[in-house]
Amino acid sequence: MTDCIFCKIANGLVAGRVIYEDAYTCVFLDIVHDVDGHMLAVPKKHVKSILDCDEQTLMRLMQTVKKVAEHCTQQCGYEGVNLLNASGGSAGQSVSHFHIRLIPRRQGDEVDAWPRLPGATLPDEEMRKKLRMPS
Repeated sequence: MTDCIFCKIANGLVAGRVIYEDAYTCVFLDIVHDVDGHMLAVPKKHVKSILDCDEQTLMRLMQTVKKVAEHCTQQCGYEGVNLLNASGGSAGQSVSHFHIRLIPRRQGDEVDAWPRLPGATLPDEEMRKKLRMPS
């Protein structure tokens, strides 16, 4: 997609602060600079969200996410990593290119990466029946 900023960064058409890349994926620092080490992992192939991502692209992206997460914890002194994704506008996806946010974490860093949820409204059994999938 020619107007996608993530495609342009991942394919070297626009400068980005690249942390890691291979033939299929790219990881770069988020431009927002809201948390130290906040990165975005994207497939180089344009895919809108996980909902339309083919299995091969998803597998390659998750392998990259694992590799970068391990680098953060084994080489960079972090103790954990948050992985965040929003797929679709109703979920808060801000850029229409599938991406996974990686936020390296240390104990006591005071980063609150979890959304504040209002609480469930449906009984558990009703929700289970609604969401249950056949084997």
